Amino acid sequence: MDAKTLCLGVLSLGEASGYEIKKAFEEGPFSHIHVASFGSIYPALNALVSENLAEAREIEQRKRPDKIVYSITERGRAALKNALSNSPAADKVRSDFLFGLFFAQELEPDTVASRLDHRIAWYRDSLERMEGCAANAASWAAGPRFVHGLGKAVYEAALGYLVENRNDLLEEVAQPDSRMVAE
Repeated sequence: MDAKTLCLGVLSLGEASGYEIKKAFEEGPFSHIHVASFGSIYPALNALVSENLAEAREIEQRKRPDKIVYSITERGRAALKNALSNSPAADKVRSDFLFGLFFAQELEPDTVASRLDHRIAWYRDSLERMEGCAANAASWAAGPRFVHGLGKAVYEAALGYLVENRNDLLEEVAQPDSRMVAE
């Protein structure tokens, strides 16, 4: 998804500032689905406004600069619907954690254990936060409920795999002959 479509998606839920859009991808409903940076959000919002796909208005704030909030236009809703109608690209997993574990045999066993333990804790914390969100699931539309359930299933499966296979990996990494030899 391009940044303009991501912003339109957030704006379809209600008006938001650039900061609030960023938070939707850091802590909100899209935090486990996609990434959007300020460097992509603000140019996208400017383009959306110039293309009449979104509107911007300033809100005066005390002792702070004016806040600019954006809202989607009917033309923007049509553009979002059109973008969502296109076949999505294949999912790609980009993970420093997985890349590092690919070379686990090059790391000290304590380092591998620490990384595994941190990721296990991260999945547990993430699942706990997802459970907190699920308290409102009955009021969600079908799409958000489905995505939440799939995300939860993926995280539960990943957590289960890490817990079940942690010690096997550590045993292999601890064997001296498991290390790659640089020539």
